Amino acid sequence: MSGVASRLAAATPGGIARELEAPVPGRRRRGIRIRGLGLPIYTALALIFLLIPIAYTFVFSFNDSGKLNIAWQGFTLDKWTNVCSAQGVCEAFANSILVGVVATVLATALGTAIAIALVRYRFRARGAISLLLFLPMATPEVVLGAGLAAQFLSLGVNKGLMTIIIAHTMFCISFVVVTVKARVASLDPALEEAGRDLYGSAVAVFWRITFPLLLPGIAAAALLSFALSFDDFIITNFNSGAVDTFPKFIYIAAARGIPAEANVVASAVFILAIVLVVVAQVTRAARARRTARLQR
Repeated sequence: MSGVASRLAAATPGGIARELEAPVPGRRRRGIRIRGLGLPIYTALALIFLLIPIAYTFVFSFNDSGKLNIAWQGFTLDKWTNVCSAQGVCEAFANSILVGVVATVLATALGTAIAIALVRYRFRARGAISLLLFLPMATPEVVLGAGLAAQFLSLGVNKGLMTIIIAHTMFCISFVVVTVKARVASLDPALEEAGRDLYGSAVAVFWRITFPLLLPGIAAAALLSFALSFDDFIITNFNSGAVDTFPKFIYIAAARGIPAEANVVASAVFILAIVLVVVAQVTRAARARRTARLQR
């Protein structure tokens, strides 16, 4: 009887409507599958879009080209074995390394001291200084570069490597302060107090307790500063004079065709960065496994 009743109920208009409105399991699974593919497809397209210029640079570093490195002429390793054969490539790269290292050291030292002072001490104009340190990060590089160029011109300073280093140190300090400041704020002051309770001097407490705890943040700030300095073009172009850095060399050479040797340098820098990241991740994972093993 129950089966007959159910068939009769299904035969009614309301039953037929309910059956029509009921979702089909196969259709639901297909809809979920299609929606689930959206994110992977979007991610793959984004990665392809980001990696196309890098792939182009790497592939054309093996191009057997002359002055123009636009059309593929054939495979060769001569550009990798004779990187400095193109005039100005190695000199510009060396200038970028020099400027990046010096600006990073100066900005990291000054920025770390400023970050510690802003977090640990109370003094007048503390809030104003924090605000002023954020301004170079929010100001367009064109404004910073033009302003610094005007200052150097009014002071009668000849533009060259020194003015580039000063300019890069100025805008890198803000990034160092922001990065190290977050690390300083996360430290437990009780650790330093324990060091002073054990009759450690202020210098000993800083180098044996504070500095090792701040070192990850300082290293991150230094790497960020070097990357920003090495990659900068706008501020450098305003304050470099006749000195060429690698980004400036690329910009000037783009008008007549970037030589394959510049692609070699760019590819080598990219590969080095990837290797450093992989080594850092592997080292961190090994340290984490070692720590977990000791805690057992």
